Amino acid sequence: MFFLIGINQNSEELEHDQMMICDSCGSYGRYRVFMTYMVFSFFFIPLFKWDRHYYVETSCCSSLYELAEEAGKAIYNHERVEIQSGDLTLIRGHNRAFKKCAHCGYMTDEDFDFCPKCGNHF
Repeated sequence: MFFLIGINQNSEELEHDQMMICDSCGSYGRYRVFMTYMVFSFFFIPLFKWDRHYYVETSCCSSLYELAEEAGKAIYNHERVEIQSGDLTLIRGHNRAFKKCAHCGYMTDEDFDFCPKCGNHF
């Protein structure tokens, strides 16, 4: 007799729509919430999941945070939840390097030598 069983790690994107101002880069963006878990399958049919972790990725700079389990479970159960900064633990900061003009305060992620707003040297 031949049985096909397996244990795999999988992820699932959760429905959540929330605008925010990013703590990492200061830009406006949205949260993308997803869950990772281990799953036991029998003949390619998932039977049960365990070791669930919830994560948030920002749309502006792709910073990655681990989400508090209570908030993650509520989002998974389709409850209306507003993610607060206290629910997040930073895993990976933003990927962009920002320059800030010392004269006018303009911020850009482009590699300019001169500020596009006021024309002064960065």
